[in-house]
Amino acid sequence: MTTMQFGLGVSTTPGPSVDPVTEARAAEDVGLDFVSASDHLHGSTPTYEPWTLLIWIAAATTSIRVASRVLAVPNRQPAVVAKMSETLDRLSRGRLILGLGGGYLDDEFRAFGLPLPTPGEKIEGLEEAIQIARELWSKRDVTFTGRFYRTDGANVEPKPEHRIPIWLGAYRPRGLSLTGRLADGWIPSYGFAPPDEITALRDRVVAAAREAGRDPAEIAFIYNVVVRIDDRSGDDRSIVSGPADAVAARLIELTKLGFTGFNLMPVGPDRAEQIELLGRDVIPAVREATGRSGRAT
Repeated sequence: MTTMQFGLGVSTTPGPSVDPVTEARAAEDVGLDFVSASDHLHGSTPTYEPWTLLIWIAAATTSIRVASRVLAVPNRQPAVVAKMSETLDRLSRGRLILGLGGGYLDDEFRAFGLPLPTPGEKIEGLEEAIQIARELWSKRDVTFTGRFYRTDGANVEPKPEHRIPIWLGAYRPRGLSLTGRLADGWIPSYGFAPPDEITALRDRVVAAAREAGRDPAEIAFIYNVVVRIDDRSGDDRSIVSGPADAVAARLIELTKLGFTGFNLMPVGPDRAEQIELLGRDVIPAVREATGRSGRAT
């Protein structure tokens, strides 16, 4: 890919000092490519439902893309998600990135009375969800009979005006293979798949793409990274932290692992300042060093 995409993970925790729309507008102003929101519906910590939040953000911005990071497929019927996606993409003028995953917090499924799939069943369900969405977006009278999901002469009208990209959050061999075969992007997290492990995982995605006759360059490789710009580096190895030039240097190193973009999640109470510093001092340095522009489609 000839672009280097940068996203911002907006805060999904309601509170008097948190405004996801303001964060998204700031990200748009400083030149980021997309904003993202995670999908955790259950818990004692207050949180927004991500699809509603992304709609609210898309309505309040003009050019920045909106990404689900990532929707847990068991939470919503895939055919319904396909319809939701077409509507949001159309109303936002082509700005949706549909991030999907199998769902890794089983307590959330139990709490909401949802079936609890095994890890293997989650991947099978994820693959069925992708197949259903792609067929509904391109065909009429879709009948699909899978192990977990089905449709019977289903239609989604209007059809999307362009290909809606699907990014997957996957870490195990079957999920990585699925990503290489069918997905438009892969968005693993730095904390779950650190740099010393990520190359082997990425290699599985690339190998699966080639085996399926795909060009791996068509896949967006986006690293989900927690960042903190500060005068000194912290001790938490799951966070990329330090002065702006040090953070930029670390992200440049990570691009050498094959990543074509980052979803950055600033931590700390000064999120507005962190977004400004990312847009002013970090992202331009990474783009200049890699020779890649932004605002990819």
